[in-house]
Amino acid sequence: MIIGVPKEIKNNENRIALTPAGAAELVKHGHDVYVQAGGGMGSGFQDEDYIGAGAKMLPTIEDVYGIAEMIIKVKEPIEEEYKLIKEGQILYTYFHFASCEPLTHAMIANKSICLAYETVELPDRSLPLLVPMSEVAGRMSIQEGAKYLEKTYGGYGVLLGGVAGVLPAKVLVIGGGIVGTESAKMAAGLGADVTIMDVSLKRLRYLDDIMPANVKTMMSNEYNIREMVKSHDVIIGAVLIPGAKAPHLVTRDMLSTMKPGTVLVDVAVDQGGCFETTKATTHADPTFVIDDVLHYCVANMPGAVPRTSTIALTNATLPYAIEIAGKGWKQACIDNEPLRKGLNVVDGKVVYKGVAEAFDLPFESVETVL
Repeated sequence: MIIGVPKEIKNNENRIALTPAGAAELVKHGHDVYVQAGGGMGSGFQDEDYIGAGAKMLPTIEDVYGIAEMIIKVKEPIEEEYKLIKEGQILYTYFHFASCEPLTHAMIANKSICLAYETVELPDRSLPLLVPMSEVAGRMSIQEGAKYLEKTYGGYGVLLGGVAGVLPAKVLVIGGGIVGTESAKMAAGLGADVTIMDVSLKRLRYLDDIMPANVKTMMSNEYNIREMVKSHDVIIGAVLIPGAKAPHLVTRDMLSTMKPGTVLVDVAVDQGGCFETTKATTHADPTFVIDDVLHYCVANMPGAVPRTSTIALTNATLPYAIEIAGKGWKQACIDNEPLRKGLNVVDGKVVYKGVAEAFDLPFESVETVL
């Protein structure tokens, strides 16, 4: 198969979808890999690294889309890329369709094959291609929360871990999945007073067992959230419903009950955000303030640490990429049920229920395209 890896053009996105090591594996399996010149620079990979791995370099994004049967990306195509995508072309990337109606309609119109990293799902309901970026974003959420808690950035002016004789900051993590777990671990490691909330009592029991003593668990419901946001300094939104729009768990009216300078970090922003006041921001302009509450809602948080993120992402996505390239998308999805769940839009049809429901679009069973 002819595989194309374009340079990411989303604002401040420095990741690339494939490391030179990943390119070498695909070449070893007999595939042709074309990488856009300079595409790996943001992650610390030189063109020569890809050439040494057996890949070929192309000068422009148009060249990459023009030659490839399968495009491997990090982020969803943005508007400038819509016209480059061909009918029947496989796009293997993060899409987060449920948070972007124009993207959904564009992929329906071009009749491409959209395999979304974020909805590939194992039998235990874990999301193997979302996990590495969730780990990165979860850990980063505390770094960013601690930074923006500083008065110079508009925060309350509290040191996350406190010092002798001074209480530490209070961190509330809403959601006990991968992002929430990593957030709580990082916050605890810095010495914060942490509470993590989830709707699953089974998950809370697990977290209660593995977390250090400065992490408490609490059932997530509207009453408890409404009470907890009044006293916490950093609030992390870490709730995900696979393939669907995130629920608004912190509502606009709750902001008026928070301390001025409270920091909200919404890691669910890719799926629409779990704070009602969330709007996607960029690394170039990461924050905004509503009712004296600072919001950090960067839609590609792991893009700030591209070296780590690119390697972690390739580690997870490469085995599926090899299967798609070796068998073709249809046979690969027939043989591999977790990969089949990654199909979102195929040949103009929406085959993932959460996407269809988000925009009231016709839904077709994935079996109809296989």
